[in-house]
Amino acid sequence: MKGILKTALLQYPLVWEDPEANRNRFSEVLKDVSPDTDIIVLPEMFNTGFTMTPENVAKEEGPKTVDWMLQKSLETNAALAGSIPFYENGAFTNRLFFVQPDGKTASYDKRHTFTLAGEDKVYDAGADRMLVDFRGFRICPLVCYDLRFPVWSRNTDDYDVLIYVANWPEVRITAWDALLKARAIENMAYCIGVNRVGTDGSGHAYNGHSAVYDPLGERTAFSEKEEIVHTILSKAHIGSVRKKLRFLEDRDHFKLL
Repeated sequence: MKGILKTALLQYPLVWEDPEANRNRFSEVLKDVSPDTDIIVLPEMFNTGFTMTPENVAKEEGPKTVDWMLQKSLETNAALAGSIPFYENGAFTNRLFFVQPDGKTASYDKRHTFTLAGEDKVYDAGADRMLVDFRGFRICPLVCYDLRFPVWSRNTDDYDVLIYVANWPEVRITAWDALLKARAIENMAYCIGVNRVGTDGSGHAYNGHSAVYDPLGERTAFSEKEEIVHTILSKAHIGSVRKKLRFLEDRDHFKLL
């Protein structure tokens, strides 16, 4: 239906540093995604977990996982979005890929590497934000720690949807909940957050809280368990909110140096 974007949020545990096992698991999960879904969102580093030792995984696993995403996008007729450790030009990045059924691929390297875990010492940070136009919606995908930095997320390009993929631990989940809602309100856009569940190889516990917030900050989807979360975004709703409440017209104008 025109003006509607159907999304599937994949909230699952991840097998530590085992891309093949994770691809196989998600291949099974994708069989249960609604057949009319437009976008399927996976967690951050969905093929390895949030590892700070990417050298433990064969460097070819990055391109292999992108090929898998392309194949699954074609099979499901939906875009797939998620980040993976990616090796290129002698360095690793935490790279989010947004792949489409027609084979079109866009990527974004996580701007804010998580210094508390030493991510800044292992992965090169990105410099440019990515915007994707897909099925009538303008989408801005970002990664985990980016959520804490509202300037980087600011809606200066009239996007409709913010997507955050994450490995956000249970111990700090209150911040995740609050910031997802805040990003939706201040940017007058849908805000999607996809987290994982389970325990990773470093002993960190995750309790999900994958969610969708509408442009007014109303939560329209939420989960704490292992499951697929289906939700529908409405272009008309975005337009109605922005027409009634013209807050974006009063936004500050700036350029990041």
